[in-house]
Amino acid sequence: MKKMHIFLLVGVAAAIAVMVSFMTDLSTYDTVASAKTKPNQFVHLIAKLDRNEPIQYDALANPNYCSFSIVDSLGNKTRVISNKPKPPELEQSERIVLKGKMQEDGFHCEDILLKCPSKYKDDVEAAKKQLEAKG
Repeated sequence: MKKMHIFLLVGVAAAIAVMVSFMTDLSTYDTVASAKTKPNQFVHLIAKLDRNEPIQYDALANPNYCSFSIVDSLGNKTRVISNKPKPPELEQSERIVLKGKMQEDGFHCEDILLKCPSKYKDDVEAAKKQLEAKG
């Protein structure tokens, strides 16, 4: 075998090893029901804040504890427990992406990402101009 062939085989093997190592970091969004079937496994949930349930957070008593309820797109609910301060715009968020593990007492969250509706709303004036231009 030529040196070039050996070099190419080693390169292909290295590329496959890198791709396999990245595949362990890939994850899809789970529903509350599917997360409950995977206790103590790291999952990503996407849901909405359940506005009918209170947010438990007291910055003076324990600033590193926040608990609230979420509802996923299928209507399943669960309690979220975070050992971090409450995100400041939690109540205004359109969607919440949660990273953590489902346990018996609820979803223990390591990271919370908020999708705020104000960032995705159209500019009203620009929309009016487009409508006037068409009409």
